[in-house]
Amino acid sequence: MTEYRLSIWLAVAAGAMLAAPAQAQVRDAEYRGTLVCGKLPFAEDPTRAAIAVKLTGNEGPYDRPVHMPARSNVVGTETGKVKVDGDKITLAGGWKGAKSSYEAIYSGNFVRRSAKLTGTQTWTHDGKSFTRTCSGAIKRPLAAFLPKQKKPAQ
Repeated sequence: MTEYRLSIWLAVAAGAMLAAPAQAQVRDAEYRGTLVCGKLPFAEDPTRAAIAVKLTGNEGPYDRPVHMPARSNVVGTETGKVKVDGDKITLAGGWKGAKSSYEAIYSGNFVRRSAKLTGTQTWTHDGKSFTRTCSGAIKRPLAAFLPKQKKPAQ
């Protein structure tokens, strides 16, 4: 009976060790999604914008278009860096234009192949400061549709 329990324990431990590296490799992908941010006093409407996150290992870049003063007018691209720690993801970046700029920070947690994000943008416009909240989600394609990893030569 003791040998049987030991066998089960060893099988579970081996399975956990093998699953950890696979999870890290599957996260290496381009995630796409949408962020929705509240209305600013100097903008015509709230914004809904696409976001692209490229993860390699535990970090990578992200970008999203900046719409001002209306959603139909793209004035630049917000760019920043992504950090992953376990299941937690953090994005930090910003954008700078002629009369406006902002710093952004978003964070969330991975659940399978997606992450829900929430965060803030701290704007400076005509010498005044404004903060607005944003929320959204990113998702990677199914693993079957990801590019195949090349095996190292032996």
